[in-house]
Amino acid sequence: MTDVVKIVDVGHVRTIVLNRPEKKNALSDQLAWGVVNAIDDAARDDNVWVVAITGSGDAFCSGLDLSAPERFSPLSRQSAQLDDIHWVGHFLLAIRKRCDKPVVGGINGVAVGAGLGLAMATDVRLVARGARLMAGYTRIGGSPDAGLTITLPQAMGYEPALRFMMENRTANGDDAVAWGMAGEVVDDDAFAERLAAYCQELCQWSPITLRLLKRGMTKALENPDLEQQLRYELSNIRIAFQSEDAKEARKAFFEKRKPVFSGR
Repeated sequence: MTDVVKIVDVGHVRTIVLNRPEKKNALSDQLAWGVVNAIDDAARDDNVWVVAITGSGDAFCSGLDLSAPERFSPLSRQSAQLDDIHWVGHFLLAIRKRCDKPVVGGINGVAVGAGLGLAMATDVRLVARGARLMAGYTRIGGSPDAGLTITLPQAMGYEPALRFMMENRTANGDDAVAWGMAGEVVDDDAFAERLAAYCQELCQWSPITLRLLKRGMTKALENPDLEQQLRYELSNIRIAFQSEDAKEARKAFFEKRKPVFSGR
């Protein structure tokens, strides 16, 4: 049986691939928890500096697999009893709270419902021009989950996010960038290559710098206290400047060469 989550390591980049192409990567419990666990594993691995999440085939993730005969696995039943956030909430928690490394969303195709929630939980997003992004909850009489009431207003603004979901709109790749849902649109046939290249570009920087940058940004989104946030920024830059990577960066700057980072 094919693994529903594939892990590919290239250098310091770990790519997590949703691998149910015959189902447009629809979320079974096995796939959803597999993604959460893979993110947590990447967060703990010091050799991983950048994480990418993408889909196999022509889809990113088509949302919950409504055709599954058994909706809840034993793990899900136990989780529902002990943790009412369930996997649909752990996408955002795993990416934004438990993983302080940059997580790049590679939206290579359709992203709907909880699949859109997973995409929007990532820190930065590249989207294929032919992709289709849709919340879809009004169509099935539901309400947004997977953190979309948090991430879409952050990305789009309150009214645009409300209208996008309320009116059941669909965004293609160009729309997604224009509406603030993604930072870069890429032609479909060049998408995989560009996603890999972008992640490697991020690895040119010290992983300490990137992790502290993400910590500061996510903390700011949670923290309404301006002075507390400024103190948090200052404590982070002190940590960063004490690292060997920071000393190497400054030395390389004065020597007019490319720095070589070690993650220390």
